[in-house]
Formats: sequence, C-alpha cells, structure tokens
Amino acid sequence: MFEQVMEGLRVVENGTYLDGTFGRGGHARGVLGRLGAGGRLLLMDKDPEAIAAAEREFGTDPRVSIRRGSFADLARWDAVRAGLDGILFDLGVSSPQLDVAERGFSFGKDGPLDMRMDPDAGESAAQWLARADEREIADVLWTYGEERMSRKIARAIVARRAQQPIERTADLAQLIASAMPRGKQDIHPATRSFQAIRIYVNRELADLETGLDAAYAALKPQGRLAVISFHSLEDRIVKRFIAARAKAPPANRRLPVAETFVPTLRAIGDAQKADTAEVASNPRSRSAVLRVAEKLEAAA
Repeated sequence: MFEQVMEGLRVVENGTYLDGTFGRGGHARGVLGRLGAGGRLLLMDKDPEAIAAAEREFGTDPRVSIRRGSFADLARWDAVRAGLDGILFDLGVSSPQLDVAERGFSFGKDGPLDMRMDPDAGESAAQWLARADEREIADVLWTYGEERMSRKIARAIVARRAQQPIERTADLAQLIASAMPRGKQDIHPATRSFQAIRIYVNRELADLETGLDAAYAALKPQGRLAVISFHSLEDRIVKRFIAARAKAPPANRRLPVAETFVPTLRAIGDAQKADTAEVASNPRSRSAVLRVAEKLEAAA
C-alpha cells in the first residue's frame, strides 16, 4: 500500500518522520525520497536483521537515525522528543521473516519453532509451548487466533509434548492438522494457531496499544499517523483508538452531562485496502487495512 501510505503521511520537505516497523525499507525509501536536506527520518525495528539492512542502506545518510527496539518504546528515544510530523506502523510479520525457515514463523517451511521478531528477547514459541498449561494454550489460540478448535488443539499439544518436545514448525503444523476435523478447509489448518502463538510470543497487541499512545503523544499538531494492520484484532484496536479521540462518545441520559467533547484526532478518510493490482502482485496484501489520522491543534 505504498502510494496510499505516502498520500496519508503527506510528507513535508523539512519534516521529521518515524517508521516504527522498518522491515526492509519500502516505505522508508518513499519518505526519504520526499524529504529535503533539512528533513529527518527515524527508523525502528525489533528485528536485528531489519536493523542491519537499515544500517547498510541508510547508515551514511545524515538525515537518518536508526534504533533497534519496539515502537512501544519510541518515547524513550531522545530523537522523538522534539515532535514528529508523521509516524508509520506496518504491523505483523514481514515477508523476510516469513520466507526464512529458521525464523520459525511459517507452517509452510520447516524450521526451529521460534517466532520471535527479536530473537534476543523473551521466550520462543517452543519454550512457551513446553511450559504453558492446556488452558493457557487454548486461551491464547482462541483470543489471538479466534481458533474455534482451540481446546482440542491444546489437548493435542499437551499430549504430544508428554512424549517428545515440539520444536519444529512442521511438527506443530502437522499436529494441529491432525487435531482438526476432516473436511474442506479454506486455509491451512494451522493458520490461526500460528498467528495466535506469534502474536502472544511477541506481545503484539499490548505493544500496539502502548505504541499508539506513544505515537499520539509524539505527534505535532497536523502530524499524521498511518497504521497498516493485517487482521481484525489489530484493526479493531487502531479503529477504536482513533474514534475515541475523534468522535464524542454517545450520550447517556442516566448520567450527568459530561464536559464538552473536544476532538484531538481527525480520521483521514475511511479504512483503505490494497487494490486489485497490488493483491495480484503481492497476495499477502489482500488482508491489509490502512487507517490514517491527523492530530489536531486542540491536542497541543
């Protein structure tokens, strides 16, 4: 959704922008190409491979600063404190992470069952599955994957690990498929479970909520926030975040009259999706949803 993001951010020549999910730099290149000599681009990512790619391509550009870490921690970066004209979060797992079997994100490629965006932080998926009880596993699969067979899959995982550790993506995918009822499947049986475990291991939704608050605080008036989500749980958080600051809550006749609502964000258009041409060239974009909001003067 390159063009939609560039239009949404409305890059100004001497502005300061943050790409909180660098990935491999597609959007960063677009922003940098629109900046003048006085502009600044701040790049963040949890993934050390993404940061290495950023250093190789942009490390010598005086307009660019690079920091390894989650966008949830953007407020700790001194470079952010002067205020930002635009912020981009491109959520979820990146294509390079999916395509490298050793990262353990894909049920279609056999590799170590890791799934961490930052391989130096927290538990791997294999470590979590080895210690979590059946109820916790089922709750994660239901809450973050909306997997209707969560309890049955959790029982199968606990039974299998009693015999041998589950340490490979192919083993987990096969185990999940064997626990699912036979019949027509629109998607691979392991899709929702892998998504749920990945979101949980990386604290993606908690980081998103913290990151949105930090982004709102860091934006200058008239600054733009652009967020690309890839599933309903993420998009719901973003939609509610914008709406809570852009629209007055519904009146309740049983409660005392509240103070006059003053909006501090303005939604820029409706949610946008990738067009047919982009989906044809990049099938992973078919579930992408872009929301853009602008900070208002009232928030200053």
